[in-house]
Amino acid sequence: MTDTVEALIAARETRKWLTGLDRRPADEAEAYAIQDAVARRLGPVTAWKVGAATPEAEPFRAPINAATVFEGADHLPANLFQVIGVEAEIAYRFARDLPAREQPYTREEVLDAVDSVHPAWEIVDTRFTGFGSQDRLSHMADQFNHGALIVGPAIADWRALDPLKESVTLEVDGETKVETVGGNSAGDPVRLLVWMANVGTRSFGGLHAGEVVTTGSCTGTVFVQPGSRSVARYGTMGTLTLKVD
Repeated sequence: MTDTVEALIAARETRKWLTGLDRRPADEAEAYAIQDAVARRLGPVTAWKVGAATPEAEPFRAPINAATVFEGADHLPANLFQVIGVEAEIAYRFARDLPAREQPYTREEVLDAVDSVHPAWEIVDTRFTGFGSQDRLSHMADQFNHGALIVGPAIADWRALDPLKESVTLEVDGETKVETVGGNSAGDPVRLLVWMANVGTRSFGGLHAGEVVTTGSCTGTVFVQPGSRSVARYGTMGTLTLKVD
């Protein structure tokens, strides 16, 4: 595992992208162990990404380091990325700790620990020579394709939000790319938060006050070129803009 961690770190530092891992993870547990080891090398973990393929599927996650979390940014330099895949998401910031414990947290306990909800961008990227070029476990080991998280302003009344009814339109350079309602493949994002509190963050001691959890794409991934301007228009959560050049 150590060699894999070193290879992923070196790819970030040198921008010499990997054609593959010499030893692919044998299972999800090993992929997560690699994720965690890389994250600890990269610095403080201040956010998480979580998603699921379907409303019934087991969620998946990745830790996000402070260096790739941007509060309220509407511009990022393109040289931070190899590829630029924009996703409009919904993110939750926690007001207090939910430490790992034996008794599972209930949905209400998790919601009571939430401080605010935000529209957000995730930019997906890869440390491999092509996006989607590897097997699922290799991409899981590579921070599940995380590039950056941009956290928008808190919405006024987050408890009134119904993510399953929230519309999102994604435009790139004035062209509508996606129009959707409740477009997250995972369905209810609160289910993902509960899983994170009970399972996903155990290796880091649970969720911590101030951390942000972004709950998967509402729009799918739209790949953009440097210099493009992306706009996400939410039904009730406002509008986010992002230029990467």
